[in-house]
Amino acid sequence: MKLIPLPAFADNYIWMLHDGHKAMVVDPGDAQPVLDALQREGLLLESILVTHHHADHTGGVAELRNATGAQVYGPAGEEMPEPLQRLSGGQTCNAMGLSFQVMDVPGHTAGHIAYYCEAMDGAPLLFCGDTLFSGGCGRLFEGTPAQMLASLDSLAALPNDTRVCCTHEYTLSNLKFACAVEPANAELQQYLAHCQQLRAAGLPTLPSNMALERQINPFLRSRLPTVIASAAEHDAEMTKQVGAFATLRQWKNDYR
Repeated sequence: MKLIPLPAFADNYIWMLHDGHKAMVVDPGDAQPVLDALQREGLLLESILVTHHHADHTGGVAELRNATGAQVYGPAGEEMPEPLQRLSGGQTCNAMGLSFQVMDVPGHTAGHIAYYCEAMDGAPLLFCGDTLFSGGCGRLFEGTPAQMLASLDSLAALPNDTRVCCTHEYTLSNLKFACAVEPANAELQQYLAHCQQLRAAGLPTLPSNMALERQINPFLRSRLPTVIASAAEHDAEMTKQVGAFATLRQWKNDYR
């Protein structure tokens, strides 16, 4: 199997998984990069997985389905381009001969889901949409801090070697903020230098992996004393009232 991030728009990735004959894609906000890849590689599109309703994740679904006949899967509780098979947490989705566990991960949107495969070519695989980014997490457009923290907890509990396939190339800006939160985090500094080299070479920083994210992502580390202290230093009253995670998310919203 080949796992490929197809660039779209300014900073989106449409994830493609293919075996040289058939393919699936995740969150195709734009049909054209997928159609180009299908033609270039000589592939048939079998399945389309969607994590949430935002247009930069769904905009190409109808065109791709009409052009290829691909089966579409998406969240049960969100407005989606019909027809599709709707899924909720605890269900499974079978695509490309793989079984994906569906996880409810509300916060960025109310009905956001993620797709987790226990083993793809020897390691777990996670398509997490806009819930988890490398070094960051999604904005809370429809959910609460408590919902997002619970969603991130469920993802952080996945195995260390889980490949984390986020849908935006936000890594460098996320890591800049993470360094403001944890300036003494040596693993974070090393990872930032590595990602800067990748981007300078025109390469994606993704996929990440869960062990790394637990070391460098402040939103997965919001219960650590150092992160709590940093949040309190930024806004002591907010941290006291609603907790470090909510303070971090608001701090990141305003961070430049």
